[in-house]
Amino acid sequence: MIVKKDMNPKLEIFMKQEETKSALVPALERGTRILDLIARSKNYPNLSEIAREIGIAKSSAHTLCSTLVQLELLIRRPDQTFQLGPHVMRWSNAFTQQSDVATEFAALWDQESEMPGATITLSVLEGAEVVYIAARNSIVSHSMIEFRAGMRLPAPFTATGKAFLSRMSDFEVRRLLSDGMPEPRTPHSVQAIDALLSELSTIRDVGYSCDNQQVAEGIICYGASVLDSRNRPIAGIAVSLPSEQLSDDQTSQIIANVQRMAARLSARMGADLKLTD
Repeated sequence: MIVKKDMNPKLEIFMKQEETKSALVPALERGTRILDLIARSKNYPNLSEIAREIGIAKSSAHTLCSTLVQLELLIRRPDQTFQLGPHVMRWSNAFTQQSDVATEFAALWDQESEMPGATITLSVLEGAEVVYIAARNSIVSHSMIEFRAGMRLPAPFTATGKAFLSRMSDFEVRRLLSDGMPEPRTPHSVQAIDALLSELSTIRDVGYSCDNQQVAEGIICYGASVLDSRNRPIAGIAVSLPSEQLSDDQTSQIIANVQRMAARLSARMGADLKLTD
């Protein structure tokens, strides 16, 4: 495709998307849509339902489904409905073995250029603590706190920890913290379980977490969960910056970037983000 230098950027993106769509092999694209449909269906669909949902002729659906059955990507049940076949599980196992969240995070931050000066971290949950497995420290925030691989911090205080806890029920959070809240790190650290549960409720509503100087004074962190192929949280990603210089517009942009990075990383780990909308 030839793109003129003075072409409107939105038009250029649209043309590239259309070019990508036209490059797809129709049979392969339809076969993938059938697999997606069956994977998301609560009931086992029959041939007529598949044809209707995909928007193709029943004869075409029959040919595609028969091919998928022969490849063990589908199983034809005795009542002539369909379910996913064992070949899909082999792909799933291979994907899991080849996926490394820390490696994907490193690849992602190499592409990240919209948050210069920000510290970006990746952590996992172990008990009532988060363990940092990767970090890119900025010069500014490094002077206040240095995040490093292997570092442990109380989950109730950190942005990534709060993101993890927000995926639990209140009962599960209370059970995890049955021995009491951790010692506060700053005067801003949440100190009561009910106050923490209130924070977690807000996080579930807004879709991101915030550590407002709860780990280190002068540092504010925004975080989001990274999901795996079962849509379960396997890691948390956070961006940390000095709190004093952020305008409302900058804050909104940072939150959007954190959510975008978490979504991109989740997609790389096999999450079905359509199920989380």
